[in-house]
Amino acid sequence: MPKNKTESAFFGAGCFWCQEALFLHIKGVVSVTSGYAGGTLSNPIYEQVCTGKTGHAEVVKIDYDPEIISFKELLYIFFYVHDPTTKNRQGSDVGTQYRSIILYADEKQKEVSEQVIKELEDKKAFRGKIVTEVVPLENFYRAEEYHQRYFEKNSEKGYCQAVIAPKIDKLEKEFSKYYQ
Repeated sequence: MPKNKTESAFFGAGCFWCQEALFLHIKGVVSVTSGYAGGTLSNPIYEQVCTGKTGHAEVVKIDYDPEIISFKELLYIFFYVHDPTTKNRQGSDVGTQYRSIILYADEKQKEVSEQVIKELEDKKAFRGKIVTEVVPLENFYRAEEYHQRYFEKNSEKGYCQAVIAPKIDKLEKEFSKYYQ
């Protein structure tokens, strides 16, 4: 029996710990990797990205099975789980590394991303204008190992309990069809 082909999506929506924990609960998502993209420095490390001087955003690489969930469906979840109307900020996380960004791997992803943004804007889904960047993926750099599966390893920590756990609960209620 042939194995399903996976595709990848690259999203930045604030802290990658939150995004990773959320997307790991979505049916059809095979793996989620925290990392950095959208900047100018090769092989950046966390401390460099945190300065805001490298141009990188904290992002997640989502490997998914398109026979179970589509890129468009992942986009709807992406827009739901963060505020795409705040520039360089998500909650108390402030800086260019926390910006809302979609890094497309091909023209189809670019087209679908722009369509979803237009649809959400036309429906006035948010109070403000969507400021999410839609840019080509040039490089993705895997974050340090201690950032991978952070919530899973540190769920008892304050940030995880105060910020990530409530988002997971909200995701389960709003996207039960996709939740696992």
